[in-house]
Amino acid sequence: MIVRQKLYEGKAKILYATDDPEVLLTYFKDDATAFNAQKRGSIEGKGAINCAISSHLFRVLEAGGIPTHFVAQVSTNEMQVRAVKIVPLEVVVRNIAAGSLCRETGLPIGTVLPKPLVEFYYKNDSLGDPLLTRDRLFLLELATPKQVDHLQTLALRINDILTAFFQDCGITLVDFKLEFGIDRNGQLILADEISPDTCRLWNQTEDDPTKRVLDKDRFRHDLGNVEAAYQQVLERVLNSKL
Repeated sequence: MIVRQKLYEGKAKILYATDDPEVLLTYFKDDATAFNAQKRGSIEGKGAINCAISSHLFRVLEAGGIPTHFVAQVSTNEMQVRAVKIVPLEVVVRNIAAGSLCRETGLPIGTVLPKPLVEFYYKNDSLGDPLLTRDRLFLLELATPKQVDHLQTLALRINDILTAFFQDCGITLVDFKLEFGIDRNGQLILADEISPDTCRLWNQTEDDPTKRVLDKDRFRHDLGNVEAAYQQVLERVLNSKL
């Protein structure tokens, strides 16, 4: 497959066209950002780790009946994906209170939610990716009511699969962000990545609230040992029996 021009460069990945218009190439970078790119840095080996984790988890989800854009991992940092039109929404699923949910509601960090919470954020860096009500989402015509219902259903199914998977890894899935796209057949499918960049992951064998963190919060809050945490997630994901 011949790689052609760069189509898009984001905070963590670069997207390239190929000689097949239905297949794109995603390159995972070591760059790291936080707080809407106000904090920038680099995590050594992050691109390769996130590419491997995402590839494995996409396979797990597809085995569970979730349609994704994943085609193949073709190198340490590169993944072939199906071309989609990205829906301009970030779909966040929360199982335990952390991050912005605590800041905006006053819930103590670590509060187990009575049921998973699904939230929609406007994928717009200039506006700071704001949380949307359903009425605002429809006002902006970001998705149809049918699509929003389908996104919520898919997000909850993905949560069930990933929660069980990470449980087998000895990791608690606190919350995570999903992005979806529409393929050439008009089908909503999971896109982007699933990794310590997009998930909050807590080590179940560690009680210390700073030591248990295995995700990008280590970078966000200068907790140190970021590379080791990402590597630990990779090793547990690849060694999982599920």
